[in-house]
Amino acid sequence: MQVFGKWLGRFIVFMAILVAGFLTFAPGFVEKSRNLVADHSPYTVSVTAQDLHNSLVIGDWHADPLLWKRDLTERGTRGHVDIPRLIEGNVAIQVFTAVTKSPAGQNYQTNSADTRDNITLLAIGQMWPPRTWSSLAERALYQAEKLHNFAARSNGQLRVITTRSELDQLLIDRDAGQKIVGGILGIEGAHPLEGDIANLDRLEASGYRLIGLQHFFDNDVGGSLHGIGNQGLTDFGREVVAQIVERNMILDLAHSSPQVVRDVLEITDIPLIVSHTGLHSACRVHRNFPDDLMQGIVATGGVIGIGYWANVTCDDSPDGIAHVIKSAIDVLGEDHISLGSDFDGSVPTAMDTSELSALTDSLLRAGLSEAQIRKVMGENMLRVLRARLAP
Repeated sequence: MQVFGKWLGRFIVFMAILVAGFLTFAPGFVEKSRNLVADHSPYTVSVTAQDLHNSLVIGDWHADPLLWKRDLTERGTRGHVDIPRLIEGNVAIQVFTAVTKSPAGQNYQTNSADTRDNITLLAIGQMWPPRTWSSLAERALYQAEKLHNFAARSNGQLRVITTRSELDQLLIDRDAGQKIVGGILGIEGAHPLEGDIANLDRLEASGYRLIGLQHFFDNDVGGSLHGIGNQGLTDFGREVVAQIVERNMILDLAHSSPQVVRDVLEITDIPLIVSHTGLHSACRVHRNFPDDLMQGIVATGGVIGIGYWANVTCDDSPDGIAHVIKSAIDVLGEDHISLGSDFDGSVPTAMDTSELSALTDSLLRAGLSEAQIRKVMGENMLRVLRARLAP
């Protein structure tokens, strides 16, 4: 019995070490495999392009680093986005989007509501608070807490932006030479509302200002582009849309079904966005809305954010992204194109955010004017933010 007790004790210690090792190393391994940056030589950026890039106000509508177990105040060795790399890339405004539910396989075609959810296992494996393991609302609130904590520990290099006056002050301080980034909180899919409009109060109070209606699944708000049967807005979805409008939030149609888009266009009169996407005529994939639907969206005064991954651009190199941007200007107009990287969104890319000057160089070589580049890289985004954020 004594021998058995000794071996049992050793087994328990071994298992404890094994679990501790898994929780320490597995999250980083998973993230590194999901958010690859392709091996490449340093991009060649002309002096003219670099000087222009340094003078730009750059904004990105969509990145997901809050999902991962990484200190965003430190320059990372994996993934795409952190505060030091945002500053190196001269990014002024970054939307940090909370993912709360995502299907195994991330099928762009069709996902049923009962497809296994990846985020539950990720939350447990990364040792998120137990309250997040079963509640999508708590997952969103926790990711907001993470961003606020990073801002508090950033030595003034990150501010969470919730109002127009905060946005304007950020730009004034950047013009005065401060190395600073403004972070805006968004949710990718209204799943964390959990069918209860009171949860929108909680999200708003925690700093969220951008609401995406769907992600990969149909939900209580309406149909997903990747769901079943192109469903439109539900009655609850119409209530949510009305509240987004009333609360001066930004409404994001990325991942929504075409019918949801049409329903939203019928009942709103605000500038709408598609935060991270491509252009269908430039890359004919299911993930990109048809061009005529995009034209209806930008007719609201809104914008679309061009992504940086091959599943929406068909070529994720800086030149490939520039080609889609130029094509989108031709189809939708130079006042309606923005950036929407989807960095750290479980997508492989050809660069991280510190290398954005390579995109500026590609845009110049693609024939865009300096004025067009300024609009695409940030001015169009600023116009929508100023139109929607409360004073």
